[in-house]
Amino acid sequence: MRLLLAEDEPDLGAIIQRMLNRENYLVDWVQDGATAWNYLEQEWIEYSVAIFDWLLPKISGLELCQKLRQQGYSLPVLMLTAKSDIQDMVTGLDAGADDYLSKPFIKAELLARIRALQRRALHIQPNQLQIGLLTLDYAKSSVFTPNAQGQPQNIPLTANEFRLLEYFMKHPNQTLTRDQLLAQLWETDDAPISNVVSARIRLLRRKLADYGCKDLIETVHGFGYRLNSSYESKPDF
Repeated sequence: MRLLLAEDEPDLGAIIQRMLNRENYLVDWVQDGATAWNYLEQEWIEYSVAIFDWLLPKISGLELCQKLRQQGYSLPVLMLTAKSDIQDMVTGLDAGADDYLSKPFIKAELLARIRALQRRALHIQPNQLQIGLLTLDYAKSSVFTPNAQGQPQNIPLTANEFRLLEYFMKHPNQTLTRDQLLAQLWETDDAPISNVVSARIRLLRRKLADYGCKDLIETVHGFGYRLNSSYESKPDF
């Protein structure tokens, strides 16, 4: 799951990002509202939840919510703020925020509210993605396909492999570039410049092939990679 965090307090932002990373969320952290809006305009559909501090520089969290809803974007938004007055809460919700969390807060409550927003947004993020006989299950953070007896068998993937396969399954039959795939594996501005994408895809293909999904991801020479949604899964006997 990819989250957008807009928090201008460096210490708090770093703490939240580390906390969410440990829960296997990929977090793009920005420190002003203008940068957050740039990210949202370019790829809002790739985020599961946005977390906005109310008092951001340049564009406030409140204004970000208003702009999102005016543009018709339905991305779930959690508002973080030191404001605890009921009227402030009403103002934030009326601006388009889906939930409201007052500072200071505890880790368990933040995580619970993020999970609740994900459950409410099934039209944006379904419980499962499916291509052929391959199923990616968000609730269990697992990928499985039937074995020769028709029973589901789990394909053991790392967090990065899970995110990589998720991105392919969200964009079936589309040629995805190295830069697009890099963005799904690392936080913004933290991506390596090596051949890590091809290495990750080799490992992912090997694991998929071990479970009968040999020809799922194709190389488009000179352009990138593509998930072939018409592949035929062949369970090992």
